[in-house]
Amino acid sequence: MPTVTVKLYSALFKFHLKRRLETLIESPFSSTPFGITSRPSDAVASVNPTFSSDGVATKDLHIDPLTSLSLRIFLPDSALSNSQKKKPDHGIYGGYSPAIDRHCRNCRKLPVILQFHGGGFVSGSNDAVSNDLFCRRIAKLLDAIVVAVGYRLAPENRYPAAFEDGVNVLNWLGKQANLAECIVSGDVRRFDVRRLQIVDGFGASMVEPWLAAHGDPSRCVLLGVSCGANIADYVARKAVEAGKLLDPVRVVAQVLMYPFFIGSIPTHSEIRLANSYFYDKAMSILAWKLFLPEKEFALDHPAANPLLPTRETPLKYMPPTLTVVAEHDWMRDRAIAYSEELRKVNVDAPLLDYKDAVHEFATLDVLLKTPQALACAEDIAIWVKKYISLRGHEFSY
Repeated sequence: MPTVTVKLYSALFKFHLKRRLETLIESPFSSTPFGITSRPSDAVASVNPTFSSDGVATKDLHIDPLTSLSLRIFLPDSALSNSQKKKPDHGIYGGYSPAIDRHCRNCRKLPVILQFHGGGFVSGSNDAVSNDLFCRRIAKLLDAIVVAVGYRLAPENRYPAAFEDGVNVLNWLGKQANLAECIVSGDVRRFDVRRLQIVDGFGASMVEPWLAAHGDPSRCVLLGVSCGANIADYVARKAVEAGKLLDPVRVVAQVLMYPFFIGSIPTHSEIRLANSYFYDKAMSILAWKLFLPEKEFALDHPAANPLLPTRETPLKYMPPTLTVVAEHDWMRDRAIAYSEELRKVNVDAPLLDYKDAVHEFATLDVLLKTPQALACAEDIAIWVKKYISLRGHEFSY
């Protein structure tokens, strides 16, 4: 069973979450285009573009001038050569600024992990302290660039806004890869990234130098936490449908951490664990009511239930999918069932089931440093490396 500390923190968490959801429902701003001004914010981790003590540099980007879609990029220092580590180029803004050209020997390419945070579609952020620490951990363990997506939240932006943001980031990643290829292939005059000539209508650079110098979009992995797993699975389906239109981006795998799945017919865990820790079923349904348009609300909505017979993308075309579930999470049965259906059509879809664990046990701020959270991150890294290794599938879970 979870510890006394977890139980007490869960009670406080649920109390504050309930008040937050009720505030969102009652807010007079919920139907305005300007959003809810009274939304309580999580503690935010400051950005650090000059490699911190843990060897990970971060930067924030806003990639859509019409929405609040934002990204936080996590770059591990393993991308640098030994000479760069001794004398890093801090550029004009004090952050790491690589030079890009076709002969760059120091530009080590790393896989790209697109990460979608949790929060029931109504809370959380990509720069929250807990999400920042989790992404740093993943970047180091996987030796990869992590791009944490700050998608739009409900009820200001209801379905499909968050899902569309996920797809837009994947398309943006492809655009970045193609612009970088133009630079190194000679289609565009060779220059240092601090003097890029490819600019948008506002005069801002369109090329993200960290991704251009170190990102390998052909090894892209989607990682979703709770409701972020729903977004990741949707983005994976759209990637399958797009096929070669996404080139050079290729989604090679996805990780679904305790996905926020639900359905109209209750499963055994949804009945037995309805009042479980942190996110109980009643509050989760409330979050779904805030996320889905009022006329579309249904527990069997395509965004909520992955096992609908009307599913557009056949399961057999889905990428390899690792699913993480917790023993004391009411959402576990439907996630397990989805994983089983993927295996039935020969998709590599292992399941990691953690005993004495609760929903968000590996990503919630108070639990991030527990042995289970550390073990989960390492287990995810072991499996993902099988699909992002340049030397073949020498890793096996």
